[in-house]
Amino acid sequence: MSTPVAVIGAGPYGVSTAAHLRARGLPVRVFGQPMASWRTQMPAGMLLKSTPAASSIDVPRPGHTLGDFCAKTGEGPYASDWDIVPIEVFIRYGQWVQQRTLPDLEQVRVVSVDRRGDGFELKLDSGEQVGARAVVVATGLSGLAQLPPELAAAIPDGPSATGPVSHSSQHHDLSALAGREVVVIGAGQSALESAVLLAEAGAASVRVVARGSAAVGFGAPPDRQPRLRPPSPFGNAWSLHALTYYAGGFRRLPVPARRYLVRRVLGPLGAWWLRDRFHGRVQVTQGRRIVRATVRDGRPVLALRGADGQGGELAADHVLAATGYRMDLAALDFLGQGLRTEIVTRAGGPLLGAGFGSSVPGLYFTGLPAAASFGPVMRFVCGTEFASPRLARAVARTYG
Repeated sequence: MSTPVAVIGAGPYGVSTAAHLRARGLPVRVFGQPMASWRTQMPAGMLLKSTPAASSIDVPRPGHTLGDFCAKTGEGPYASDWDIVPIEVFIRYGQWVQQRTLPDLEQVRVVSVDRRGDGFELKLDSGEQVGARAVVVATGLSGLAQLPPELAAAIPDGPSATGPVSHSSQHHDLSALAGREVVVIGAGQSALESAVLLAEAGAASVRVVARGSAAVGFGAPPDRQPRLRPPSPFGNAWSLHALTYYAGGFRRLPVPARRYLVRRVLGPLGAWWLRDRFHGRVQVTQGRRIVRATVRDGRPVLALRGADGQGGELAADHVLAATGYRMDLAALDFLGQGLRTEIVTRAGGPLLGAGFGSSVPGLYFTGLPAAASFGPVMRFVCGTEFASPRLARAVARTYG
């Protein structure tokens, strides 16, 4: 039986979007594993960089914030900016929201999506074929891990948690690298926290390599935030306030400006609470970029060079690339080739209208793929508050 809307993905954005669609009376089928990226692509022991205020999944019914979860379950409390949320707590919170708002979640994988007449046909790994008038892609980080080309060239079979080079998304238990010399590439929260977790898990040595000459840094604690700047879930700053609460205006900026802001705002910076755990445990090489990577006798070897032309080689037992994620339509291989060629892209992601609709009528994107149109807040859970009501309103207006 054809249904008006299919939501692909059951992380924060998928659950939030589906809840808003149903609140508008639209029949919805939701496909995916609950909180899949959070459960499988992030290391155990990780702490959220986001404050509790920025960590609630937006749904139209009251009583589903992180604070509500803590009150109902006895976890926490996680309320003030000084409270740091463990990933395991956030995963349980996300599953709690899903079970309360989408108890009929279908935990199957969507194999393909193709155009059929005035709608879409989805094929599931269960063998079922599903018709839908509209499709919302909310697949999170899956398939979007970014690896520097210099590293990729050294491992033709791709990164692997058990090979010489991996991506941070491939590790759930970093204790598997205990006793080994590990080099971590990157300067963002993922890189710096992974380095700390590796050291605490018993790695023989851990070194962070970053391109910038002063790339490794940490944010200010809550009591040191600028008092004369407006607040946001990420700290007090005019730019962060505007990008959080006026994300709708972001899509009107020139493409080069949007591309720059997505890449730089809320970019590489460790959380304030990570500083003391980092210093004294992790070595740092800054101002050096990778110009070549090879594997010799099973050990990765990096050729590094700085802006001054000076360089050298760095060898390790394992290289972990904590180099983030980048939107790539080719990675969304469940979208049929014909469908992907119809999607207009700008600034590194699908070009979206005010209601998160793409150039393909009936095909919507939310979460990370929407960052190129609505700004870096779409990379964070608090972006559900902006995205989900608008997307649901646009779908209801066309298909309700």
